[in-house]
Amino acid sequence: MSLNITVPQLATAAPNGERAHRFYLRFAYVLTCLLLVGLIAYGADYYWASAAQRAFSPKHPYLKPSGSIGLRLGMVGFLMFLLIYLYPLRKRWAWLGRQGSSRHWLDFHVLLGLAAPVVITFHSSFKFSGIAGVAYWIMIIVSLSGVVGRYLYAQIPRSINFAELSLKEAQENSASLISQLRKLGILTEKDLDSLTHLPAFKKAQTMSLLGALARMILFDSLFPFRVWRLRQKMLWSHSRGLFSLIGLRRGHNVALERTIQLAREQSQISKKILFLSKSNEMFRLWHIIHRPFSYSFALLAAIHVVLMLMLGYY
Repeated sequence: MSLNITVPQLATAAPNGERAHRFYLRFAYVLTCLLLVGLIAYGADYYWASAAQRAFSPKHPYLKPSGSIGLRLGMVGFLMFLLIYLYPLRKRWAWLGRQGSSRHWLDFHVLLGLAAPVVITFHSSFKFSGIAGVAYWIMIIVSLSGVVGRYLYAQIPRSINFAELSLKEAQENSASLISQLRKLGILTEKDLDSLTHLPAFKKAQTMSLLGALARMILFDSLFPFRVWRLRQKMLWSHSRGLFSLIGLRRGHNVALERTIQLAREQSQISKKILFLSKSNEMFRLWHIIHRPFSYSFALLAAIHVVLMLMLGYY
């Protein structure tokens, strides 16, 4: 079995449904950022003030947790968390499971998991105490662990074709991609090594889980900088504008960009092969840690909402 990846195949356009999903996802992220910027611009002086100073601020009736804006932020944040729990419910409710793509649901699950803590932070006006304070810090742990879980999820191939490959076959396919890169003749051996260098298989298997996770994150974080350096090297002699010159975006050298795209594909395949067993182990451990914190937060948040309703904050 062979991956048969060639440069033209990597450039295949995404289906209409996928493009629409990306548009809505980006729109939701932009909307969230605009909300954050608006809250900071309006309430920065209030949030920066001490508790005693806030009481005399004209914005206090609006931005305090029970204020007209603060209370609505709490409602929006609570609604977001209700939507977050639809994702695990989807796995148990057959009708819901048939609605849309699981990966698309996960993308919005992650978005809500990042946006809801921000909204709740502004709802609390950056003051955390009592049950609400405990729930808040558990929420932060859940949100951060969710980011790690999403990253680990992406490291585990779910393609049937990939799953059918033996480790040896997958390694052979990875070597074949490297061979294709060399045949293109755009990058030198040193350039290729800088883009696709990973630790030896035996060394990767002896790493601790945290060490393997750190190495994967470091590799993914540094890859754009390696690409940037290559573009700088190739574009100094083909200047067509400042941004292309310094390599912050795709340049006009089509052969170079196709080679980089192929190198990116190869490096991701190699990394997933190398750390597959570690990724599976970490993902199982992540589930054990993430779920109790998630359910604990849901319980404490529900108690907080019920108490606020009983006290008349609505």
